[in-house]
Amino acid sequence: MKLGVHIGYWGLGLTSQDQLEVVREAERLGYDSVWTAEAYGSDAATILGWLAGQTSTIKLGSAIFQMPGRSAAMTAMTAATIDQLSDGRMLLGIGSSGPQVSEGWHGVRFARQLQRTREYVAVLRMALRRERVDFHGETLELPLPDGPGKALKLTIAPVQAAIPIYLAAIGPKNTALAGEVADGWIPTLFSPEHVSEFRPLLEEGAARAGRSLDGFAIAPTVNVFISDDVGKARDLMRPFLALYVGGMGSREKNFYNALVCRYGFEDAARKVQDLYLEGKREEAAAALPDDLIDLVSLCGARARVRERLEVFREAGVHTLGVSPLAFTREERVEQLRLVAELAG
Repeated sequence: MKLGVHIGYWGLGLTSQDQLEVVREAERLGYDSVWTAEAYGSDAATILGWLAGQTSTIKLGSAIFQMPGRSAAMTAMTAATIDQLSDGRMLLGIGSSGPQVSEGWHGVRFARQLQRTREYVAVLRMALRRERVDFHGETLELPLPDGPGKALKLTIAPVQAAIPIYLAAIGPKNTALAGEVADGWIPTLFSPEHVSEFRPLLEEGAARAGRSLDGFAIAPTVNVFISDDVGKARDLMRPFLALYVGGMGSREKNFYNALVCRYGFEDAARKVQDLYLEGKREEAAAALPDDLIDLVSLCGARARVRERLEVFREAGVHTLGVSPLAFTREERVEQLRLVAELAG
């Protein structure tokens, strides 16, 4: 199992130099990849381009580029550019975001997501192979049929023969789609104990495409804080988990809440969401069961985290994206060092 460092959104608490030193230390520690995110603040592409010139071996992953914010052709251009800048270190993670961001920030209807993603990936692969993009799907058509557009091809070549494409997904149908069209899968709030429920979905998608999952990468991101004070460690996990379970989306459409329900925490998920949407965020965080926190996080004493790392490894995780819930450069670096030591 390889280790990645997930630096999340840029500029929330740490300076640019702090973030850079965290990534450089991860590279020195032998972390395989660094991943960065975007929502409606920092964008991921700029950060990866900046890191490309200041690192030498660590792979550069988008987790994720938002599909509603970029055309498939623009994503191909960006990925190829970063791959050139980094001498072949790009890992291309994409995802559909959620309805509130897609429609509220990007002005793109959150509709037909499965077909839209399938066609988006098809255009991505066509463009990155430097073929002329002549594509006629249900949600994407290039060139447009009623104007001066012409089928074009990418003018620069990626360094890699094929840039790996990862799909962020947590719902059953999207998870199956990852197995069908992607080279890897980025789940959030991943429970290694439930991999037996996820793997058949990935296999279903792969079978639909007539392909094997050999070489397919499962690459979850996990929040981490290693401490002998397990109560403190769990409490650090609570605000993030409460946001996702309680407030990431509407009451009717919260993919993370639905995921936690599938893990068997229906009552807790409902209570956390009710409290969060009433504005009682601290109470929502306090209502999270310890068992749920332990299931989807790495927190507590070294011995316990070492055991959990082995569980992730046995679940078939290819790359574990480590996100330290620490708020200074020194603390984050220390957490990365501890994880590298315990995983080794």
